[in-house]
Amino acid sequence: MANKALFQGLIFDEGGNPVETAVVGHDMFYVVDDAGFKRHIDADLVDRQVLSVFLQQLEENKDIAVEQALRMMGKDDLFTKAAVDAQLNNIDTDQIIAQGIPAQARDMMGMMGFRITINFHGEVVDINQPTISDDEF
Repeated sequence: MANKALFQGLIFDEGGNPVETAVVGHDMFYVVDDAGFKRHIDADLVDRQVLSVFLQQLEENKDIAVEQALRMMGKDDLFTKAAVDAQLNNIDTDQIIAQGIPAQARDMMGMMGFRITINFHGEVVDINQPTISDDEF
């Protein structure tokens, strides 16, 4: 069970309503209102589904991610590229969950239009991600 909700404030139900969070004991849950019945869904279940999608997208676009990371760091040498590439190859979902996502980052994601839609079983049915145009690269 999770003790953090990574995407708190970014989760919505299929009706477009924001999903609240609740702590029961030491565990964090997303709470979906199902016609008045409050369904508590383990935050870890939802968060891992979303992270799985992110990691799959990262793997599919690793070359672009490495290039952008090098550009942001202002470096373009072979050793830095190898280090960034190694970091991307060794991403640990458990470490991301343990570390969490800063509230400022979540707020920024929300302002950019990032939304996750789940059903009342906790299955991710849609992830609306803002896109970056080719002009922004």
